Amino acid sequence: MTATDSGLEPLDPAYVADVLSRPPFVQIPGVCNVRDLGSYPTATPDVITKPGYAYRSAELSGITEEGARKMVTLGILTVFDLRSDPEMKKYSSPIPTIEGVEVIHTPVFKSEDYSPEKLAKRFELYAIGTTETFMILYSQILEHGGPAFGTILRHVRDKPNSPFMFHCTVSQFLLAGKDRTGIIAAILLKLAGVDNHFISQDYSLTRVGREPDRAKVLGRLMKEPLFAANSEAAMRMLTSRYETMRAFFNLLEEKYGGVETYVKTYTELTDEDLKTIRSNLVAPAKSRM
Repeated sequence: MTATDSGLEPLDPAYVADVLSRPPFVQIPGVCNVRDLGSYPTATPDVITKPGYAYRSAELSGITEEGARKMVTLGILTVFDLRSDPEMKKYSSPIPTIEGVEVIHTPVFKSEDYSPEKLAKRFELYAIGTTETFMILYSQILEHGGPAFGTILRHVRDKPNSPFMFHCTVSQFLLAGKDRTGIIAAILLKLAGVDNHFISQDYSLTRVGREPDRAKVLGRLMKEPLFAANSEAAMRMLTSRYETMRAFFNLLEEKYGGVETYVKTYTELTDEDLKTIRSNLVAPAKSRM
């Protein structure tokens, strides 16, 4: 990728294969864009985010038997599915059954958030595709996502030795999974004390991570009349630019009082909870493999 990368054009396959072969990417057959949120430096010297604990990915519906075994081998026995019921029904992709793994339905948006009026507004925002319009969409995720994010954060609080994954999808309901997973990933990393620069870099990696599924996802979207008439809007929906996440941190600070105030307000967690969560998200740097 280059500084002038629009995020709209296909990437070179050799470049994609090289990036995906290295951390933070993790190969789980049948699942796209799996990343370990561990090993990032924090504000505390010689302390990093805990490797092999928190993972993000695209949807798990296509996971293979080999992929399921790989998840268990990694110790990922808990998965949080951020998709809504209408999304799963639309694409005939119910919560997958993975032997030995508990998949918990934790939707960011409820069914009532898919009215024609709201869908039209979301499409208008994606069609514009500016950082400012993405912040309107991200504010909607923050406003609705408290219960889902709280469920994940309580897992961190209560189960520091139980690795977990959260995932989502892109859908015709004008919701991109990378936005929902990107926001909870940013919240986790921010609580752990990771610098905004590294979090924004992690967010931008979805540009590469979702590339193997690019054709499939665009094909799914292009079956919808709104996107069929405006293919560029569909591609803008998939962008994950570094500057978008930097703008998100400004939004989080200016509108919600910062990550800790947001979490306490929207998830009803306490200062003591946040202290425990922060401790459970990190490890001494020497533990990095």
